[in-house]
Amino acid sequence: MVIAITVAFPPLCAPIRANAWWLQTARWLLPVLLAVFCSPALAQGDVATVRIDGRGVFQVGPGAEDGDPAARARRVEERLSPLLGNPDALAPAAPRRTTAGWSVTVSGIPVVSVTPRDAEDAFTTEADLARQWAAALDTALQSARERRLGWGGRFVTETRGSGEAAIGRLAESVSRIIPRVLAAAIVIALFWLLARGVRGLLRLIFRRTVEDVTVESLVKQLTYYAIITLGFFVAVDALGFDPTTVAAGLGLSGIVLGFALKDILSNFVSGLLLLTLRPFRIGDQIVVGDLEGSVEKIELRATRLRAYDGRVMLVPNAEVFTSRIVNNTADPLRRGAVALWLGYDVDVDRALDVIRNAALRATGVLESPPPAVRIDDLGQDDIRVEVTFWADSQRSDYKNTAAAVRAAILDNLVASGISLPDPSTRTVTVKDTSPDK
Repeated sequence: MVIAITVAFPPLCAPIRANAWWLQTARWLLPVLLAVFCSPALAQGDVATVRIDGRGVFQVGPGAEDGDPAARARRVEERLSPLLGNPDALAPAAPRRTTAGWSVTVSGIPVVSVTPRDAEDAFTTEADLARQWAAALDTALQSARERRLGWGGRFVTETRGSGEAAIGRLAESVSRIIPRVLAAAIVIALFWLLARGVRGLLRLIFRRTVEDVTVESLVKQLTYYAIITLGFFVAVDALGFDPTTVAAGLGLSGIVLGFALKDILSNFVSGLLLLTLRPFRIGDQIVVGDLEGSVEKIELRATRLRAYDGRVMLVPNAEVFTSRIVNNTADPLRRGAVALWLGYDVDVDRALDVIRNAALRATGVLESPPPAVRIDDLGQDDIRVEVTFWADSQRSDYKNTAAAVRAAILDNLVASGISLPDPSTRTVTVKDTSPDK
C-alpha cells in the first residue's frame, strides 16, 4: 500500500527567502520521505533476522506463502517460543530432507524451511544452508537454555529479550533505510538542480527566439515540473519501491485526494488552461472582478497581478478562469472620452471646431481614427459635449493622453475667447408644491 501525502508549508519568517535552495529541496523531498516512513512497506526488506531473546540467529528471505521476510521471521520465532518454555527438553537443531525440500527441526518439530531463493541469496545449496542454520540455531538455543536456567529465569530473560529484539529490529531497519533515504535525497537534489538549469536555459533560448512571454512561461513550467516528477519516481526507485506500484497507488489515492484537495487541483487545472487558451498574456492589463492590474506571472496555482499603485495581488486561477475578464490591452489601441460643458450663449459650431482641433493636436492622440466631437446632452443651463479619441491602450499612456486632451481643449477655448459655463450664474428653479390657500 502506498500512502500519498501532500505537504503545505506555512508562511515562514520574513528574513528567510521562500525560494532558498534548501527550502525548495525540502518541499519536494519531505512528501517522499513521509510517504515512505508512513507506509507499512517500511519494515519490509529483502531479508529479515530471526531472533532468540533479541539476539540474531540467521536471516531469511521472502517465503513461499508471502513476500514479507519479516512475517516469515516472526513465524519462525513463534514456533521456537513454545520449545523454549521447557529448556530441559530441548533437543539439538538438525537439518532434515523432506519431499518438499530441506528444513531445520528442533526436537523433531520443523521450525523453518529452506527455500531455493534462500540458497540462491546465500550463494550455496539448500542442504548446506540448512546445516548452517541448524548449527546457528543450535548454538542460540543452548545459550537461551542457559539464560533461562540462570538468574531471573524465563521471565527476566524474555523481558530483556523483547527489548533487545525491538532495538535490534529498529537498528536493522535504520541501517537499511538510511542509505536509501540519502540516495533519494541526492536524486531529488540533482533533479531539482537539473530542472532549474533547464528552466534557465529555456529562458535564454526563448528570449532570443520567442516573443510571446506566455508561451515561454507555459513551456518552462511544464518542463520544470516534468523533470521534478521524473526525479520523484527515480527517488522512489532508490528507496526500494517499484515505481509502477507507486504510480498505481498515487492514482488510486488521487481519487480521495481529488475530493479533499479539489480547490488546489481546480487552481492547477485552471492554470494550465489559462496558459494554453491564453485569454490574456503576461504584461496585459486586465480587470478580474473588482481587481485591476498588470499581469506579471501566470503560475500553476495563482495569477500574479500588480495594481497601478504598486501592490501585488495573487488571484487563484480558478477564480480568474471562471470570472468575467476585461482585457484592456488585448488591442494596442483604446478609445478614450472626455466631457465638457458649453453655455447656450456661445457659437456652438465654432466651439466644436476648436475642440476638435485641440483634441487632434493633443499629445498621444492618434490621427487615424480622428477624434470625434458630439453634443451629448442639452441641459437646463449648459450643453454637454463629449470628445472621443484613440490612444495607446496602456493605462499610463491612456490616462496621460486624456489629461493632455483636457488641457489642450481648455487652452484653445480660452485662446479663442469661448467662455465656459460659470457655475455661479446657474438658475435654480424651485417649484411651489404647497396646497392653494
